[in-house]
Amino acid sequence: MLDFCRRTLSGKPQGDKKQQPAATKPAATATASVPKATVSSILPPLQVITRDQHSVSRRDISPSALKVLYRLKDAGFEAYLVGGCIRDLLLGLKPKDFDVVTNAHPEQVKQVFRNCRLIGRRFRLAHVVFGREIIEVATFRGHHSGSEDEESTAPKLKTASLSDHGQILRDNVYGSIEEDAERRDFTINALYYSVKDFAIYDFANGMRDIAARRIELIGDPEVRYREDPVRMLRAVRFATKLNMDIAPDALTPISQLAVLLKNIPAPRLFDELVKMLMAGKAFDNFMLLRDTRILKQLMPQLDKILKQEPEGKAFQLVTHALQDTDQRVAVDKPVTPAFIFAAMLWYPVELRSQTLLIESGLNDIDALNIAMTEVLDDIQRTIAIPKRFSLTMRDIWALQSRLTKRSGRRAFKMLEQTKFRGAFDFLQLRAQAEGGSLTELASWWQQFQFADEAEKLELINSLGREGQDRTKRRRNNYKRKRSSTPDA
Repeated sequence: MLDFCRRTLSGKPQGDKKQQPAATKPAATATASVPKATVSSILPPLQVITRDQHSVSRRDISPSALKVLYRLKDAGFEAYLVGGCIRDLLLGLKPKDFDVVTNAHPEQVKQVFRNCRLIGRRFRLAHVVFGREIIEVATFRGHHSGSEDEESTAPKLKTASLSDHGQILRDNVYGSIEEDAERRDFTINALYYSVKDFAIYDFANGMRDIAARRIELIGDPEVRYREDPVRMLRAVRFATKLNMDIAPDALTPISQLAVLLKNIPAPRLFDELVKMLMAGKAFDNFMLLRDTRILKQLMPQLDKILKQEPEGKAFQLVTHALQDTDQRVAVDKPVTPAFIFAAMLWYPVELRSQTLLIESGLNDIDALNIAMTEVLDDIQRTIAIPKRFSLTMRDIWALQSRLTKRSGRRAFKMLEQTKFRGAFDFLQLRAQAEGGSLTELASWWQQFQFADEAEKLELINSLGREGQDRTKRRRNNYKRKRSSTPDA
Protein backbone atom coordinates (compact mmCIF):
# COMPACT_ATOMS: atom_id res chain seq x y z
CA MET A 1 0.00 0.00 0.00
CA LEU A 2 2.83 2.39 0.89
CA ASP A 3 4.56 1.67 -2.42
CA PHE A 4 1.30 2.29 -4.29
CA CYS A 5 0.84 5.70 -2.61
CA ARG A 6 4.39 6.76 -3.44
CA ARG A 7 3.90 5.92 -7.11
CA THR A 8 0.53 7.65 -7.22
CA LEU A 9 1.76 10.87 -5.58
CA SER A 10 4.86 11.02 -7.80
CA GLY A 11 2.70 10.67 -10.92
CA LYS A 12 4.46 7.46 -11.91
CA PRO A 13 2.25 4.80 -13.53
CA GLN A 14 1.78 1.70 -11.43
CA GLY A 15 2.98 -0.69 -14.13
CA ASP A 16 6.14 1.24 -15.08
CA LYS A 17 8.59 -1.35 -13.87
CA LYS A 18 6.92 -4.13 -15.79
CA GLN A 19 6.93 -2.11 -19.00
CA GLN A 20 10.74 -1.86 -19.13
CA PRO A 21 12.11 -4.43 -21.60
CA ALA A 22 14.92 -6.72 -20.51
CA ALA A 23 18.33 -5.89 -21.94
CA THR A 24 18.92 -9.22 -23.65
CA LYS A 25 15.61 -11.07 -23.70
CA PRO A 26 14.21 -11.29 -27.26
CA ALA A 27 10.65 -10.18 -27.88
CA ALA A 28 8.20 -13.03 -28.20
CA THR A 29 6.21 -11.60 -31.08
CA ALA A 30 6.39 -8.55 -33.31
CA THR A 31 3.92 -5.77 -32.65
CA ALA A 32 1.03 -6.28 -35.03
CA SER A 33 -0.74 -2.97 -34.49
CA VAL A 34 -0.08 0.06 -36.67
CA PRO A 35 2.19 2.59 -34.87
CA LYS A 36 0.44 5.71 -33.60
CA ALA A 37 1.95 9.03 -32.59
CA THR A 38 1.65 9.71 -28.85
CA VAL A 39 -0.53 12.50 -27.47
CA SER A 40 2.48 14.60 -26.40
CA SER A 41 4.30 13.99 -29.67
CA ILE A 42 5.59 16.83 -31.84
CA LEU A 43 4.75 14.71 -34.87
CA PRO A 44 1.70 15.21 -37.08
CA PRO A 45 -0.82 12.37 -37.49
CA LEU A 46 0.78 9.21 -38.89
CA GLN A 47 0.23 8.52 -42.58
CA VAL A 48 0.41 4.95 -43.87
CA ILE A 49 1.19 4.76 -47.59
CA THR A 50 0.17 1.34 -48.82
CA ARG A 51 2.04 -0.60 -51.50
CA ASP A 52 -0.24 0.55 -54.30
CA GLN A 53 0.39 4.20 -53.38
CA HIS A 54 4.22 4.34 -53.52
CA SER A 55 6.98 3.33 -55.92
CA VAL A 56 9.34 1.46 -53.58
CA SER A 57 9.84 -2.11 -54.78
CA ARG A 58 11.79 -5.00 -53.24
CA ARG A 59 13.56 -5.32 -56.58
CA ASP A 60 15.33 -2.03 -55.84
CA ILE A 61 16.33 -3.01 -52.29
CA SER A 62 19.58 -4.73 -51.42
CA PRO A 63 19.08 -8.51 -50.99
CA SER A 64 21.24 -8.32 -47.86
CA ALA A 65 18.99 -5.65 -46.36
CA LEU A 66 15.94 -7.80 -47.11
CA LYS A 67 17.59 -10.76 -45.35
CA VAL A 68 18.12 -8.62 -42.25
CA LEU A 69 14.52 -7.42 -42.28
CA TYR A 70 13.02 -10.91 -42.66
CA ARG A 71 15.35 -12.53 -40.12
CA LEU A 72 14.48 -9.94 -37.49
CA LYS A 73 10.78 -10.27 -38.28
CA ASP A 74 10.94 -14.04 -38.00
CA ALA A 75 12.76 -13.70 -34.67
CA GLY A 76 9.79 -11.75 -33.31
CA PHE A 77 11.08 -8.19 -33.67
CA GLU A 78 9.88 -5.14 -35.55
CA ALA A 79 12.20 -4.11 -38.38
CA TYR A 80 12.04 -1.31 -40.95
CA LEU A 81 14.15 0.24 -43.66
CA VAL A 82 14.48 3.89 -42.77
CA GLY A 83 15.85 7.24 -43.82
CA GLY A 84 17.92 8.06 -46.87
CA CYS A 85 17.41 4.79 -48.71
CA ILE A 86 13.62 5.19 -48.77
CA ARG A 87 13.92 8.89 -49.59
CA ASP A 88 16.26 8.19 -52.51
CA LEU A 89 14.12 5.35 -53.88
CA LEU A 90 11.10 7.66 -53.86
CA LEU A 91 13.14 10.27 -55.75
CA GLY A 92 14.26 7.71 -58.33
CA LEU A 93 17.86 7.68 -57.05
CA LYS A 94 20.05 4.68 -56.26
CA PRO A 95 20.69 4.50 -52.51
CA LYS A 96 24.29 4.35 -51.38
CA ASP A 97 23.41 2.11 -48.43
CA PHE A 98 20.41 0.63 -46.64
CA ASP A 99 19.82 1.27 -42.92
CA VAL A 100 17.57 -0.84 -40.70
CA VAL A 101 15.89 0.10 -37.40
CA THR A 102 14.36 -2.34 -34.97
CA ASN A 103 13.03 -2.70 -31.44
CA ALA A 104 15.73 -5.32 -30.81
CA HIS A 105 18.66 -4.10 -28.74
CA PRO A 106 22.18 -4.40 -30.19
CA GLU A 107 22.96 -7.48 -28.10
CA GLN A 108 19.74 -9.11 -29.32
CA VAL A 109 20.61 -8.34 -32.94
CA LYS A 110 23.96 -10.03 -32.39
CA GLN A 111 22.13 -13.13 -31.12
CA VAL A 112 20.10 -13.29 -34.34
CA PHE A 113 23.08 -12.78 -36.70
CA ARG A 114 26.35 -14.62 -36.32
CA ASN A 115 27.90 -12.28 -38.92
CA CYS A 116 27.31 -9.25 -36.69
CA ARG A 117 29.61 -6.90 -34.79
CA LEU A 118 28.69 -4.09 -32.39
CA ILE A 119 30.29 -0.68 -32.79
CA GLY A 120 30.07 2.83 -31.39
CA ARG A 121 30.00 4.46 -27.99
CA ARG A 122 27.94 7.61 -28.63
CA PHE A 123 25.51 5.61 -30.78
CA ARG A 124 25.54 1.86 -30.18
CA LEU A 125 24.99 0.11 -33.52
CA ALA A 126 25.03 -3.38 -34.98
CA HIS A 127 26.79 -4.04 -38.28
CA VAL A 128 25.63 -7.16 -40.11
CA VAL A 129 28.34 -8.09 -42.60
CA PHE A 130 27.63 -9.71 -45.97
CA GLY A 131 30.99 -9.89 -47.73
CA ARG A 132 31.85 -6.29 -48.64
CA GLU A 133 28.37 -5.02 -47.88
CA ILE A 134 27.46 -3.89 -44.37
CA ILE A 135 23.88 -3.42 -43.25
CA GLU A 136 23.69 -1.05 -40.31
CA VAL A 137 21.05 -1.94 -37.71
CA ALA A 138 20.06 0.58 -35.05
CA THR A 139 17.67 0.23 -32.12
CA PHE A 140 14.72 2.64 -31.92
CA ARG A 141 15.95 5.78 -30.14
CA GLY A 142 14.05 7.25 -27.23
CA HIS A 143 13.94 10.72 -25.68
CA HIS A 144 17.10 11.93 -23.99
CA SER A 145 15.57 14.37 -21.48
CA GLY A 146 16.36 13.29 -17.93
CA SER A 147 13.85 12.92 -15.09
CA GLU A 148 13.78 11.92 -11.46
CA ASP A 149 12.22 8.60 -12.42
CA GLU A 150 15.11 7.77 -14.71
CA GLU A 151 17.24 6.50 -11.87
CA SER A 152 14.79 3.67 -11.26
CA THR A 153 14.94 2.47 -14.86
CA ALA A 154 17.50 0.08 -16.22
CA PRO A 155 20.71 2.12 -16.53
CA LYS A 156 21.83 0.36 -19.69
CA LEU A 157 18.61 1.40 -21.42
CA LYS A 158 18.66 5.02 -20.25
CA THR A 159 22.14 6.39 -20.80
CA ALA A 160 22.09 9.85 -22.39
CA SER A 161 24.18 12.94 -21.78
CA LEU A 162 23.80 16.54 -22.98
CA SER A 163 26.35 19.36 -22.95
CA ASP A 164 25.73 22.87 -21.65
CA HIS A 165 24.93 23.91 -25.23
CA GLY A 166 22.22 21.24 -25.58
CA GLN A 167 24.42 18.92 -27.65
CA ILE A 168 23.88 15.17 -27.25
CA LEU A 169 27.17 13.67 -26.07
CA ARG A 170 26.10 10.07 -25.45
CA ASP A 171 22.86 8.55 -26.66
CA ASN A 172 21.91 4.96 -25.97
CA VAL A 173 18.33 5.70 -24.94
CA TYR A 174 16.04 3.08 -26.46
CA GLY A 175 12.39 3.80 -27.20
CA SER A 176 9.49 3.19 -29.54
CA ILE A 177 9.24 3.76 -33.28
CA GLU A 178 7.30 6.97 -32.61
CA GLU A 179 10.10 8.31 -30.42
CA ASP A 180 12.65 7.19 -33.00
CA ALA A 181 10.80 9.19 -35.67
CA GLU A 182 10.82 12.27 -33.44
CA ARG A 183 14.56 11.91 -32.97
CA ARG A 184 15.23 11.94 -36.73
CA ASP A 185 16.62 15.18 -38.09
CA PHE A 186 14.60 15.91 -41.24
CA THR A 187 11.06 15.04 -42.24
CA ILE A 188 12.24 13.37 -45.46
CA ASN A 189 14.28 10.95 -43.34
CA ALA A 190 11.41 9.88 -41.08
CA LEU A 191 10.03 7.35 -43.58
CA TYR A 192 9.85 3.69 -42.52
CA TYR A 193 9.36 0.77 -44.91
CA SER A 194 8.03 -2.53 -43.54
CA VAL A 195 8.28 -5.97 -45.14
CA LYS A 196 5.22 -7.10 -43.18
CA ASP A 197 2.80 -5.14 -45.34
CA PHE A 198 5.20 -3.37 -47.78
CA ALA A 199 3.80 -0.02 -46.61
CA ILE A 200 5.68 3.21 -45.88
CA TYR A 201 4.98 4.78 -42.49
CA ASP A 202 5.31 8.56 -42.78
CA PHE A 203 5.63 10.08 -39.31
CA ALA A 204 6.54 13.69 -40.21
CA ASN A 205 4.92 14.56 -43.56
CA GLY A 206 8.09 13.49 -45.34
CA MET A 207 6.18 12.49 -48.46
CA ARG A 208 4.73 16.00 -48.65
CA ASP A 209 8.15 17.64 -48.33
CA ILE A 210 9.65 15.32 -50.95
CA ALA A 211 6.93 16.39 -53.34
CA ALA A 212 7.56 20.06 -52.44
CA ARG A 213 11.34 19.50 -52.63
CA ARG A 214 11.82 21.07 -49.23
CA ILE A 215 14.30 20.36 -46.42
CA GLU A 216 12.35 20.65 -43.16
CA LEU A 217 13.49 19.82 -39.64
CA ILE A 218 11.37 17.79 -37.23
CA GLY A 219 10.55 19.95 -34.22
CA ASP A 220 12.11 23.28 -33.23
CA PRO A 221 15.06 23.93 -35.60
CA GLU A 222 17.14 25.71 -32.93
CA VAL A 223 16.74 22.82 -30.48
CA ARG A 224 17.58 20.25 -33.14
CA TYR A 225 20.66 22.16 -34.28
CA ARG A 226 21.84 22.47 -30.69
CA GLU A 227 21.38 18.72 -30.15
CA ASP A 228 23.74 18.06 -33.05
CA PRO A 229 25.26 21.09 -34.85
CA VAL A 230 26.35 18.85 -37.73
CA ARG A 231 22.70 18.90 -38.79
CA MET A 232 23.41 22.35 -40.24
CA LEU A 233 25.96 20.77 -42.59
CA ARG A 234 23.55 17.97 -43.41
CA ALA A 235 20.82 20.48 -44.27
CA VAL A 236 23.15 22.16 -46.75
CA ARG A 237 24.33 18.85 -48.21
CA PHE A 238 20.84 17.44 -48.67
CA ALA A 239 19.62 20.68 -50.25
CA THR A 240 22.29 20.57 -52.95
CA LYS A 241 22.37 16.79 -53.38
CA LEU A 242 18.59 16.47 -53.80
CA ASN A 243 18.08 19.82 -55.54
CA MET A 244 15.81 21.02 -52.75
CA ASP A 245 15.37 24.25 -50.81
CA ILE A 246 15.97 24.58 -47.08
CA ALA A 247 12.71 25.71 -45.45
CA PRO A 248 12.92 29.30 -44.11
CA ASP A 249 12.42 28.26 -40.47
CA ALA A 250 15.27 25.75 -40.84
CA LEU A 251 17.55 28.15 -42.73
CA THR A 252 17.24 31.27 -40.58
CA PRO A 253 18.90 29.99 -37.34
CA ILE A 254 21.97 28.56 -39.10
CA SER A 255 23.94 31.82 -39.34
CA GLN A 256 23.55 32.42 -35.59
CA LEU A 257 24.13 28.82 -34.47
CA ALA A 258 27.02 28.01 -36.81
CA VAL A 259 29.42 28.87 -33.99
CA LEU A 260 28.29 25.66 -32.25
CA LEU A 261 30.29 23.71 -34.82
CA LYS A 262 33.35 24.60 -32.73
CA ASN A 263 32.11 22.01 -30.22
CA ILE A 264 32.26 19.22 -32.81
CA PRO A 265 35.44 17.08 -32.97
CA ALA A 266 37.68 18.24 -35.83
CA PRO A 267 37.93 14.76 -37.45
CA ARG A 268 34.15 14.54 -37.70
CA LEU A 269 33.97 17.96 -39.35
CA PHE A 270 36.60 16.86 -41.87
CA ASP A 271 34.54 13.77 -42.74
CA GLU A 272 31.37 15.86 -43.18
CA LEU A 273 33.16 18.45 -45.29
CA VAL A 274 34.67 15.78 -47.55
CA LYS A 275 31.16 14.42 -48.16
CA MET A 276 30.13 17.88 -49.32
CA LEU A 277 33.15 18.47 -51.56
CA MET A 278 33.64 15.06 -53.18
CA ALA A 279 30.14 14.08 -54.32
CA GLY A 280 29.72 16.28 -57.40
CA LYS A 281 28.12 19.27 -55.64
CA ALA A 282 31.24 20.95 -54.27
CA PHE A 283 30.61 24.36 -55.84
CA ASP A 284 26.96 24.53 -54.75
CA ASN A 285 27.85 23.43 -51.22
CA PHE A 286 30.64 26.00 -50.97
CA MET A 287 28.36 28.85 -52.00
CA LEU A 288 25.69 27.79 -49.50
CA LEU A 289 28.28 27.35 -46.72
CA ARG A 290 29.46 30.87 -47.42
CA ASP A 291 25.95 32.34 -47.49
CA THR A 292 25.01 30.67 -44.19
CA ARG A 293 28.28 31.78 -42.49
CA ILE A 294 29.25 28.19 -41.79
CA LEU A 295 32.45 28.67 -43.80
CA LYS A 296 33.66 31.17 -41.18
CA GLN A 297 33.61 28.41 -38.55
CA LEU A 298 35.22 25.75 -40.72
CA MET A 299 37.86 27.77 -42.58
CA PRO A 300 38.27 31.18 -40.92
CA GLN A 301 41.51 31.94 -42.80
CA LEU A 302 39.78 31.68 -46.19
CA ASP A 303 36.63 33.43 -44.98
CA LYS A 304 38.67 36.46 -43.86
CA ILE A 305 40.24 36.85 -47.30
CA LEU A 306 36.88 36.42 -49.04
CA LYS A 307 35.36 39.18 -46.90
CA GLN A 308 38.11 41.56 -48.00
CA GLU A 309 37.72 40.61 -51.68
CA PRO A 310 34.36 38.85 -52.17
CA GLU A 311 35.09 37.98 -55.81
CA GLY A 312 38.87 38.36 -55.84
CA LYS A 313 41.56 35.89 -56.83
CA ALA A 314 40.96 33.63 -53.80
CA PHE A 315 37.29 33.27 -54.73
CA GLN A 316 38.20 32.63 -58.36
CA LEU A 317 40.77 29.95 -57.47
CA VAL A 318 38.46 28.11 -55.07
CA THR A 319 35.43 28.17 -57.35
CA HIS A 320 37.46 27.03 -60.38
CA ALA A 321 38.90 24.17 -58.31
CA LEU A 322 35.47 23.12 -57.06
CA GLN A 323 33.86 23.30 -60.50
CA ASP A 324 36.74 21.28 -61.95
CA THR A 325 36.23 18.69 -59.20
CA ASP A 326 32.50 18.48 -59.91
CA GLN A 327 33.22 17.90 -63.60
CA ARG A 328 35.68 15.11 -62.80
CA VAL A 329 33.16 13.43 -60.47
CA ALA A 330 30.51 13.63 -63.19
CA VAL A 331 32.67 11.62 -65.61
CA ASP A 332 33.92 9.26 -62.89
CA LYS A 333 37.50 10.57 -62.82
CA PRO A 334 39.54 10.35 -59.59
CA VAL A 335 39.53 13.32 -57.22
CA THR A 336 41.36 14.00 -53.98
CA PRO A 337 40.55 16.23 -51.00
CA ALA A 338 44.20 17.35 -50.97
CA PHE A 339 43.78 19.33 -54.20
CA ILE A 340 40.60 21.06 -53.01
CA PHE A 341 42.02 22.02 -49.63
CA ALA A 342 45.24 23.16 -51.30
CA ALA A 343 43.16 25.60 -53.39
CA MET A 344 41.16 26.78 -50.39
CA LEU A 345 44.23 27.50 -48.28
CA TRP A 346 46.73 28.69 -50.92
CA TYR A 347 46.10 32.41 -50.51
CA PRO A 348 46.15 32.24 -46.68
CA VAL A 349 49.54 30.53 -47.06
CA GLU A 350 50.73 33.11 -49.61
CA LEU A 351 49.58 36.00 -47.42
CA ARG A 352 51.35 34.61 -44.37
CA SER A 353 54.50 33.96 -46.42
CA GLN A 354 54.59 37.56 -47.66
CA THR A 355 54.15 38.83 -44.11
CA LEU A 356 57.09 36.74 -42.92
CA LEU A 357 59.26 38.04 -45.78
CA ILE A 358 58.60 41.61 -44.70
CA GLU A 359 58.74 41.18 -40.93
CA SER A 360 61.47 38.58 -40.51
CA GLY A 361 63.67 39.01 -43.57
CA LEU A 362 63.54 35.30 -44.37
CA ASN A 363 64.24 33.98 -47.86
CA ASP A 364 61.36 32.82 -50.05
CA ILE A 365 61.73 29.11 -49.33
CA ASP A 366 61.94 29.45 -45.55
CA ALA A 367 59.06 31.91 -45.44
CA LEU A 368 56.87 29.57 -47.49
CA ASN A 369 57.74 26.54 -45.35
CA ILE A 370 56.93 28.37 -42.12
CA ALA A 371 53.70 29.78 -43.59
CA MET A 372 52.58 26.32 -44.71
CA THR A 373 53.23 24.89 -41.26
CA GLU A 374 51.39 27.68 -39.46
CA VAL A 375 48.31 27.59 -41.70
CA LEU A 376 48.05 23.78 -41.53
CA ASP A 377 48.50 23.80 -37.75
CA ASP A 378 45.75 26.41 -37.47
CA ILE A 379 43.28 24.53 -39.67
CA GLN A 380 43.78 21.36 -37.61
CA ARG A 381 41.84 23.04 -34.78
CA THR A 382 38.68 23.16 -36.90
CA ILE A 383 38.96 20.40 -39.52
CA ALA A 384 41.55 17.73 -38.86
CA ILE A 385 43.06 17.16 -42.33
CA PRO A 386 44.83 13.76 -42.25
CA LYS A 387 48.56 13.77 -42.83
CA ARG A 388 48.28 11.80 -46.07
CA PHE A 389 46.43 14.81 -47.54
CA SER A 390 48.33 17.63 -45.83
CA LEU A 391 51.66 16.26 -47.13
CA THR A 392 50.32 16.31 -50.68
CA MET A 393 49.09 19.86 -50.14
CA ARG A 394 52.58 20.93 -49.03
CA ASP A 395 54.12 19.33 -52.12
CA ILE A 396 51.71 21.14 -54.44
CA TRP A 397 52.38 24.47 -52.74
CA ALA A 398 56.17 24.04 -52.63
CA LEU A 399 56.37 23.15 -56.33
CA GLN A 400 54.65 26.40 -57.37
CA SER A 401 57.86 28.40 -56.89
CA ARG A 402 59.95 25.71 -58.58
CA LEU A 403 57.75 25.85 -61.68
CA THR A 404 59.08 29.36 -62.33
CA LYS A 405 62.70 28.10 -62.50
CA ARG A 406 63.12 26.39 -65.87
CA SER A 407 66.72 27.01 -67.00
CA GLY A 408 69.26 24.25 -67.71
CA ARG A 409 68.06 20.83 -66.61
CA ARG A 410 65.57 22.13 -64.05
CA ALA A 411 62.55 21.78 -66.30
CA PHE A 412 63.50 18.18 -67.13
CA LYS A 413 63.92 17.36 -63.42
CA MET A 414 60.57 18.96 -62.66
CA LEU A 415 58.81 16.55 -65.05
CA GLU A 416 60.24 13.66 -63.03
CA GLN A 417 58.54 14.86 -59.83
CA THR A 418 55.73 12.52 -58.75
CA LYS A 419 53.54 15.51 -57.85
CA PHE A 420 54.25 17.41 -61.07
CA ARG A 421 50.83 16.81 -62.60
CA GLY A 422 49.01 18.02 -59.50
CA ALA A 423 51.30 21.05 -59.24
CA PHE A 424 50.78 21.89 -62.93
CA ASP A 425 46.99 21.56 -62.65
CA PHE A 426 47.16 23.84 -59.63
CA LEU A 427 49.23 26.35 -61.63
CA GLN A 428 46.59 26.35 -64.36
CA LEU A 429 43.89 27.17 -61.81
CA ARG A 430 46.02 30.00 -60.42
CA ALA A 431 46.45 31.30 -63.96
CA GLN A 432 42.70 31.32 -64.47
CA ALA A 433 42.27 33.19 -61.18
CA GLU A 434 45.07 35.77 -61.61
CA GLY A 435 46.01 35.88 -65.31
CA GLY A 436 49.12 37.86 -66.27
CA SER A 437 52.49 36.13 -66.09
CA LEU A 438 50.95 32.98 -64.62
CA THR A 439 49.01 32.45 -67.87
CA GLU A 440 52.25 32.58 -69.86
CA LEU A 441 53.97 30.24 -67.38
CA ALA A 442 51.14 27.70 -67.54
CA SER A 443 51.14 27.85 -71.34
CA TRP A 444 54.91 27.24 -71.43
CA TRP A 445 54.64 24.14 -69.24
CA GLN A 446 51.70 22.88 -71.29
CA GLN A 447 53.90 22.95 -74.40
CA PHE A 448 57.01 21.66 -72.67
CA GLN A 449 55.57 18.48 -71.19
CA PHE A 450 54.23 17.25 -74.54
CA ALA A 451 57.14 18.40 -76.75
CA ASP A 452 59.90 16.15 -78.10
CA GLU A 453 63.53 16.52 -76.96
CA ALA A 454 64.51 19.09 -79.58
CA GLU A 455 61.42 21.21 -78.98
CA LYS A 456 62.01 21.13 -75.23
CA LEU A 457 65.56 22.43 -75.66
CA GLU A 458 64.26 25.16 -77.95
CA LEU A 459 61.66 26.19 -75.35
CA ILE A 460 64.35 26.39 -72.65
CA ASN A 461 66.70 28.41 -74.88
CA SER A 462 63.90 30.85 -75.72
CA LEU A 463 63.68 31.81 -72.04
CA GLY A 464 67.07 33.52 -71.89
CA ARG A 465 67.56 34.71 -68.32
CA GLU A 466 63.81 34.63 -67.60
CA GLY A 467 63.72 31.09 -66.23
CA GLN A 468 66.80 31.36 -64.05
CA ASP A 469 66.90 31.54 -60.30
CA ARG A 470 67.87 35.13 -59.53
CA THR A 471 67.86 34.80 -55.74
CA LYS A 472 71.32 34.96 -54.25
CA ARG A 473 72.18 32.35 -51.74
CA ARG A 474 74.08 33.43 -48.69
CA ARG A 475 77.32 31.68 -48.14
CA ASN A 476 77.76 30.46 -44.61
CA ASN A 477 81.33 30.92 -43.41
CA TYR A 478 81.70 29.15 -40.12
CA LYS A 479 85.02 29.22 -38.35
CA ARG A 480 86.26 25.84 -37.35
CA LYS A 481 86.51 25.36 -33.63
CA ARG A 482 89.91 24.22 -32.45
CA SER A 483 89.91 20.79 -30.95
CA SER A 484 90.40 20.83 -27.20
CA THR A 485 92.55 17.68 -27.40
CA PRO A 486 95.94 17.69 -29.12
CA ASP A 487 96.47 15.64 -32.25
CA ALA A 488 97.89 12.21 -31.62
